[in-house]
Amino acid sequence: MTARTDRERLVVVGNGMAATRLVEELVDRGYDGHVTILGDEPGPAYNRILLSAVLEGTHARNALTLRHSAWYADHGIDLRTDSRVLEIERGVEPDADLGRTGSPRHVMLVDGSTVPYDRLVLATGAIPTLPPIRGLVQMNGTLHPKVHAFRSLADCQRLLAAVPDVLARRGRAVVVGGGLLGLQVARALSVRGVPTEVVEGTEHLLSAQVDDRGGSVLARSLRRLGTEVYPGTRAVRLTEAGLRLDTGYSLETDLVVLTAGGRPSTALARRAGLFVRRGVVVDSRLASVTDGRIHAIGDCAEHGGRTTGFVSPAWEQAGVLARHLVGEEVAYRGSRIVARLRATGLDVAVLGDPEHTSGEVVEVTNPVTGTHRKLVVRDGRIVAGALVGDLSRIGLITQHYDRGTVLGPQEPGALVMAEPPEVARTTVLPDDVEVCACAGVSAGRIRACGSFDDVRSATRATTGCGGCAGAVRELLAHGRP
Repeated sequence: MTARTDRERLVVVGNGMAATRLVEELVDRGYDGHVTILGDEPGPAYNRILLSAVLEGTHARNALTLRHSAWYADHGIDLRTDSRVLEIERGVEPDADLGRTGSPRHVMLVDGSTVPYDRLVLATGAIPTLPPIRGLVQMNGTLHPKVHAFRSLADCQRLLAAVPDVLARRGRAVVVGGGLLGLQVARALSVRGVPTEVVEGTEHLLSAQVDDRGGSVLARSLRRLGTEVYPGTRAVRLTEAGLRLDTGYSLETDLVVLTAGGRPSTALARRAGLFVRRGVVVDSRLASVTDGRIHAIGDCAEHGGRTTGFVSPAWEQAGVLARHLVGEEVAYRGSRIVARLRATGLDVAVLGDPEHTSGEVVEVTNPVTGTHRKLVVRDGRIVAGALVGDLSRIGLITQHYDRGTVLGPQEPGALVMAEPPEVARTTVLPDDVEVCACAGVSAGRIRACGSFDDVRSATRATTGCGGCAGAVRELLAHGRP
């Protein structure tokens, strides 16, 4: 049988969580083009969010794999790992009036080979940036042996390999950055038995997601768990003795993990002449405003002046783009964000942007119990929120947030108050309450599945941040209320 030559050639640059969701959606929707995926890492796509769980020891490395190579082969997808793209050649349209014959569109790999495309998707994610700390980089341009980034599976494996030696020498670790990733890494190292400290340049932990009261509760909780926190402090120099801070104090350390700072990976797009601000600027079709045949999704995309950095918007973008590519009339209007912190002993959920959203604030903080609940309400609707330490009502709050439910005068206050344990059980959640924020999966869809593996394959719940895994297991164990 002769292969069709008129099939659209779709090339996806990147093989991460956004790219994987895109090809899954294309397969589900019967896309009939030829798909090529170019990933620069050597192995299959994996769940980057759960790298801290591998570091912690609660997940095996192979549990992070999203799709095995056989799946791509079964669906006729050309997956090329260890394939780094060097340049994008956008081509030249033929023009008879100008005597121009045109040139084909293609991407060039570092090995000199080229891959032609009719349509291109950039899913290149984000890359870490080095903080301005003297001594991090050696004279030969490599990181100091004590210093570790934490962005990829290779980074995670190198850090894991260093832990036994640190434990044998009764050494210590310092995590530079008190954001979501930094707290996950700090808790993972502590669980492994490595005494760990956190240095955060802003005035409190999770400053991009919670206010100073929420940050203080988190700092107190970490100290209870044995991790000292230095907010409002910057590391300025790495010496043989340790990490010197701008206060003049030095922290003895055998490991320095960098989790502060990251930016969208846009070098390819810039060199190709696409309009880039912080990310690749895209329209409602998630197409570059410069070239309609090139799309961007995930961390590298900028829509409406915003980049996201979270998995749920990336997956939503992948779904919208897949629908567009199969010919549906659809427009991307932006994503609501529900972020979860997955770390032993720490529970945090953030809805929207509570620190920059206007509205009336309903807030309860109890440092003694380690809880902080904040809702931003406008016209009776929850428009943002942050919860630290007790997520028993996160399902109900998320439901109101997603639906724009108009609440009564007493309801916001009731939602942030403590709840008796017997009332907070997951099993009493109504079927339409969202349990998995990353994949948008309700309690009813989970109850309809026969096993945990069925939930993962049929709904994709638990395959994002993993924060809903406990609730999913409880729903499966108890069935309907």
